Amino acid sequence: MKPYNMITKFALPVLAVFAMAGCSKLDENLGSTLTNAQVSGALGSNGTGLLLSAAYSDLGGPLTAQDQVFSMMENTTDESLVPTRGGDWDDNGVWRVMHNHTWNADHGQVTSVFNALNKINFDATNVLGFNPTAAQAAEAKFIRALSLYYLLDLYGQFPIRNPGDNLLLAPTVKSGADGAAYIIAELTAALPNLPASNGSNKANPDACRTLLMKCYLQQGTWANRATPAFAAADMNQVITLGNAIISSGKYALEASYFDNFKNGNDNSKEAIFRYDNTSGVGANNSGMSGRWNMTLHYNSYTPFNPNAGWNGFSTIGDFYASFNTSASPTTYGPSDTAFDGRLGGRNYNGSKTISGINPGFLVGQQFNESGTALKDRKGAPLAYDKTIAANMIETGANLEVTGIRVVKYVPDYSQYSGGPTGNDLMIFRYADVLLMVAEAKMRTGDAAGALTMVNSLRTVRGAAPLTASMTLVNTANVEDPNTLLAERGRELYWESVRRTDLLRFGVYLKPWQYKPTDDPKNLVFPIPNSALAANPNLKQNPGY
Repeated sequence: MKPYNMITKFALPVLAVFAMAGCSKLDENLGSTLTNAQVSGALGSNGTGLLLSAAYSDLGGPLTAQDQVFSMMENTTDESLVPTRGGDWDDNGVWRVMHNHTWNADHGQVTSVFNALNKINFDATNVLGFNPTAAQAAEAKFIRALSLYYLLDLYGQFPIRNPGDNLLLAPTVKSGADGAAYIIAELTAALPNLPASNGSNKANPDACRTLLMKCYLQQGTWANRATPAFAAADMNQVITLGNAIISSGKYALEASYFDNFKNGNDNSKEAIFRYDNTSGVGANNSGMSGRWNMTLHYNSYTPFNPNAGWNGFSTIGDFYASFNTSASPTTYGPSDTAFDGRLGGRNYNGSKTISGINPGFLVGQQFNESGTALKDRKGAPLAYDKTIAANMIETGANLEVTGIRVVKYVPDYSQYSGGPTGNDLMIFRYADVLLMVAEAKMRTGDAAGALTMVNSLRTVRGAAPLTASMTLVNTANVEDPNTLLAERGRELYWESVRRTDLLRFGVYLKPWQYKPTDDPKNLVFPIPNSALAANPNLKQNPGY
């Protein structure tokens, strides 16, 4: 990597916090350089804290925006797709490419996410070079490990530089099992120094344990994506770490599922780690309002018609049907909520009286807050249809209504008037911990223990218990409802974990609606060409 490029990645965050810290005198001469001591003095006594806040702020863009990590983790799976609707949502086909698995190394989202995650990587590393306390260093290492986790999972490799490394040399690169071991070692070292008093909006011991669980579950996949393996020692680590979280008594499943995603969800009983969208550096600058705007129709909220949504993101009918574990037919409408409360369809906390919109899966005729049937911009009934054009390009009279819509985060309507969006992004949630422990139990032969945990969760969610025939996965049918993979989909849909799950369960290359074929190279994304040009230690992934 060119020295200037590498130095710039470190210099920009420092310059940004200069602005936050106010003006300080720096003696400088032509051709001189700034030492860490000079920068620390200019930043003041809380300088390292400002750098740490900047690293936390970095999480907002790539994790909340609809075209960043979410798109790579969800639009590439059976949970989400973005049809082209006339002149809307075409963008030269970038969204259809994601669902079709026909991207390349110049795809805008592939490049943007790689750069954004590496900004977190480098800004968190920057904290470590400015005399942090033990707690600050542990928080920075956690934030960095989170970015490395996504980089390794998505791209199969990541660049890493530590304070004191020669800036004239390109950062080293770690991949596969070596990359997994590095992240696990970093998290293990950070865990004892993370403050137990930190809330869910900061790096805390349980957030660290949760990320470790994810790494132990996934490291066999990272080592060999074509044939993932699951060492008993890794699965036992998952169980041990998960049981520490469960037995702490700090968390519980919310009686109402959508309380985890409402305005004011910072008090969720399930929140282990969240991006704080309402306070701190970067507050209100994230894309949380996009979580409902990206899917809702232009006429979804009467006071702001025809600009009440962006009318894009949908889910496929087969994924919706996987919520039905009974012999009864799926009707694709509000009555399906009887199968599983996570489908939505019922009035939640007065949301229906505000806009007519309920959180969950929206299908069929839509109504406003007064119960009046809504219409699309052509004057036809606004009735969402599960059917989407085979090529995901809508051209007919129904182009505005195709696709089941998903409202995971309860809309905060104050944002329509310019107010801040009060929904925080749930990054790690207690229910995921329970399901990871259940998975590790199944992978080590304790199917009965896993089933008990899954059924306890389903009871709280208003779903009938699964039977002893529950399996990990049905490789012949990704949407088989009687599998642990399906349960993870039902609980964690649109939370940016689906691609990782499909990889681990060995079915990412299987066909599903609107993706009939695949190529093994797609088990990992390409390294952007611009990154390859900047760092010779990065190597393009096979097949690209």
